[in-house]
Amino acid sequence: MADKRSTVSCPECGRMYQVSNVSPGQPGSAGSDQTRLRRARCKCGCKFDVASGQIVDESGSTAPLVRTASGSSGTVAAVESLAQAKANILAEVGKAIVGQKKVLDQILTAFFARGHCVLMGVPGLAKTMMVYSLAQTMLLDFKRIQFTPDLMPTDITGTNILQSDPKTRQRRFVFHRGPIFTNVLLADEINRTPPKTQAALLEAMQERTVTESGRTHTLPEPFLVLATQNPLELEGTYPLPEAQLDRFILLIKVDYPNLPEEQQILLSTTGRDGEVLDGVLDAKSVTRYQDLVRQVPVSEYVAKYAARLCRATRPQRDEAPEFVNKFVRYGCGPRAGQSLILAAKAHVVLNGRFNVSCDDIREFALPVLRHRMILNFAAASEGLDTDAVIKKLLDAVGESE
Repeated sequence: MADKRSTVSCPECGRMYQVSNVSPGQPGSAGSDQTRLRRARCKCGCKFDVASGQIVDESGSTAPLVRTASGSSGTVAAVESLAQAKANILAEVGKAIVGQKKVLDQILTAFFARGHCVLMGVPGLAKTMMVYSLAQTMLLDFKRIQFTPDLMPTDITGTNILQSDPKTRQRRFVFHRGPIFTNVLLADEINRTPPKTQAALLEAMQERTVTESGRTHTLPEPFLVLATQNPLELEGTYPLPEAQLDRFILLIKVDYPNLPEEQQILLSTTGRDGEVLDGVLDAKSVTRYQDLVRQVPVSEYVAKYAARLCRATRPQRDEAPEFVNKFVRYGCGPRAGQSLILAAKAHVVLNGRFNVSCDDIREFALPVLRHRMILNFAAASEGLDTDAVIKKLLDAVGESE
C-alpha cells in the first residue's frame, strides 16, 4: 500500500510538516516506525501526536492539531493569499512611509525568505521608521538596539542575575533575557560597536538560539535582524567582519527620495501625527508563509545559473572573466548562491507566482552579492565599486553555457 502523506501545521508557530497517513496495523507502522509516525516535535519545541491529532505539552494535556489540505489547489491559494497580504502591508506602511517601494519590497523578500538584511543609507531616510512600520503591520514584537562603543554582548543577549527566593531565602542565578528575544530586531548603526558585541548576534542569526552558561534558549519565531549602517562617517566605527556580513541575505541601499516624494514628506511630517497602522498578518501566518517560500520549486537550469554567477566572482578560477581577475580580491562563497535562490523564491511568491526564472536571480544579484565581494586596489584606483563589477558580471555570464 502506498504511503500517503498530508500536511500538518503546528498550532504554536504555524510551521508546516509533511507526515505519513499510515495508521497502526498497516504495513510499516509496527515497532519503532509506529512511534516515529505517531509522535513529532516541531522546531519551536511543540510536541504533537500525528495519529490522534492531539498536541502533547509538558504536563501531558492535549489540544487539537490543525490539519491543512495538501495539494496544488491549496498551494496556489496560499500564494495568492501572500501576494494580497503583501499589497495590504505596503498600503498600510504607505501611511507612514513615502516612496522607498523597492527598499520595502526587498525587506519583505528577506523577511519571508527567513533571512536578515543590512540597510545602508545616510541619516534621515526613515530606515528605523520603515522597520518599525513593517513590524506593526505584521503584529510582531519589535525591539531596537542603538549600537555604541561601550555596548557589551550581554546587553544584547541577556545576563544571569543573582536573586533570592522570597520563600526559601536561597540564592540562585536567574537568566534575564535581553532585547534579542523578539521577532524583529533593529540593530541601529551596527558598525559603531566593537566586534565582540557584533559577534553576539552571530549565533542568533544563524541558529535562532542564544547560549548562556551552557544552556540554549530558543528565539521566538519569526526572527529577523535588520541592521543599519551610515556610509558617511567611518571614523570611530568597526567594519563588520566578512563572516558576519555573509550571514545577511541582502545588503539594501537606501537612496534619497525624488522631488515629489520629498515634497510629500515635508508636508506630511510637519503637521499633525500620522495615522495608526492596522495589522495585516500575525506571527503564525508569517511563519506559515516562510515555510511556503521553501516549497517553491527551482529547476536545475536556474540553480546552475545561480551557481555559475557565484563561481564567476572568484578570481583565478576557470569560470572567472578577465575583469574579475583584475579587480576582485575575494569572491562569493556558496552561501551567496543559497541567498540568491531563497530571495528569488520569496520574490516570486510575494508577486503571486510559483516558478523561479533566471530573471528573478538577476533581480537580486546586486543586494545579494555586493557585500560578499572584496575588491582590490586596482578597482579602487579606477573608481569601481562592487555594484559596477556585478553589473559587468551579469553581462558576461549568460543563462546557457
